[in-house]
Amino acid sequence: MKILKILSINLIALMVISSCVETKKSLKVEVVETSRSGSKLSKVEVFSEGKPTSKINLNPDRTFQTFTGFGGSFTESSAYLLNRLSKENRQKIIDAYFAESGARYSLTRTHMNSSDFSLGQYSYAPVEGDTLLTNFSIEEDKDDIIPMIKEAMKASKEGFKIISSPWTAPPWMKDNNEWVGGKLKPEHYDTWALFFSKYVDAYEAEGIDIWGFTVENEPHGNGNNWESMHYTPEEMTDFVSNHLGPQLEKDGKGDKIILGYDQNREGIKEWVDVMYKDEKNTKYYDGTAIHWYESTYEVFPEALQYAHEKAPKKYLIQTEACVDAEVPKWKDDDWYWSKGATDWGWDWAPDDQKHLHPKYVPVYRYARDIIGCMNNWVDGWVDWNMILDRQGGPNWFKNWCVAPVIVDPDQDEVYFTPLYYTMAHFSKYIRPGAKRIDFESTDKDLQVSAATNPDGSHIVIIFNPSEEEKVFELSMKEAQQVVSISPQAIQTIVLNPKK
Repeated sequence: MKILKILSINLIALMVISSCVETKKSLKVEVVETSRSGSKLSKVEVFSEGKPTSKINLNPDRTFQTFTGFGGSFTESSAYLLNRLSKENRQKIIDAYFAESGARYSLTRTHMNSSDFSLGQYSYAPVEGDTLLTNFSIEEDKDDIIPMIKEAMKASKEGFKIISSPWTAPPWMKDNNEWVGGKLKPEHYDTWALFFSKYVDAYEAEGIDIWGFTVENEPHGNGNNWESMHYTPEEMTDFVSNHLGPQLEKDGKGDKIILGYDQNREGIKEWVDVMYKDEKNTKYYDGTAIHWYESTYEVFPEALQYAHEKAPKKYLIQTEACVDAEVPKWKDDDWYWSKGATDWGWDWAPDDQKHLHPKYVPVYRYARDIIGCMNNWVDGWVDWNMILDRQGGPNWFKNWCVAPVIVDPDQDEVYFTPLYYTMAHFSKYIRPGAKRIDFESTDKDLQVSAATNPDGSHIVIIFNPSEEEKVFELSMKEAQQVVSISPQAIQTIVLNPKK
């Protein structure tokens, strides 16, 4: 009898111990990392054995905005360079951006008429006085931009959205009769609205669907350097409410997205106050577009939160960003991880704004900005040129910039910079329809954001700008996993749903 009691007690004890062990579940994670030490979207399968010094806890039950997508822009400069490469390298770049094996870009932008990243200045409506736009033609885009978009469409399994933005109306529609600066003449508001509708038809005839528009790239102007056209918030809203919106609606294109503003974040308040002032103003606006050029480090979270609170059901999309005022460094990965880059403000910002433009690390700027935008209600993030040459062009104004992919067409060489891999950490893994989820992180050095994809997978983005490895415990509900991230690295963690 005693033996039976002892066995029974021991069995109960084993069951209790087993139960305790089972409650400590392990998270199943897939991790990829890009770091200054050389990894590039490399799988991490072995983590540091060091003791965790911080925790990141995910709360997928609390959600925020729904993501529209991440990607880059089809410019004439990028498409022209692609045309100069061998068939093999051309396909290599297209696949790197759009194929399932690549970055899987889902949200893109292109320019209507020319921009500074064009080979020259042109308009689809060059004939002065042609108010009915009988001579409208996108012939200029058929050599470069349209073939690039079509190849991207072929490579993309899930497809992508295209936002189109004008830098300026043709000079004959403007009060200064110039490509640069000036305003749209009120008597041409209807013609300019018709221009947008004609553009949609012309692209659809090529088999390309346009998802939406920004009304005007940088309505404050760009220092009157290259193609531009100025609006006040009131003027743009008048154009949208009384001309563009009704024209698209009349032509059966009322589903096309219209994004207002389309310039730097800090100035967003005065624009959304007018755009969303009342029902009439709000009716045709689907959201607000923003750029990042006001600072090399500041995200302006208060401005982003204000814009969201003003119109919580509208889009808030970053439509342009790049390392500007720099000539790309060729096959020098370390430069992109070093604090040596400058932007326009380093030399030209007013004295009271120079503090916003210190030298910076290009990878840091991208990672910090995208994470900061995600955590402050931005639902889409679009890079500028996808491809540039070793000079940072072609650009007719010589406004040299950097792109994630740099090419030497004369030598038929391609260089995927660390910026390409940084972008892919977001675009490849956070898919359209994903929702940002709540999290808590105890390490202030780590920058974190998280989302749940439509397929149920959870995505965690972690950026470690410090010069030391970080070991943390990642937890969700009752499950945990110890993870380490290298110094100066960005990491994407995928938690797949139970099968």
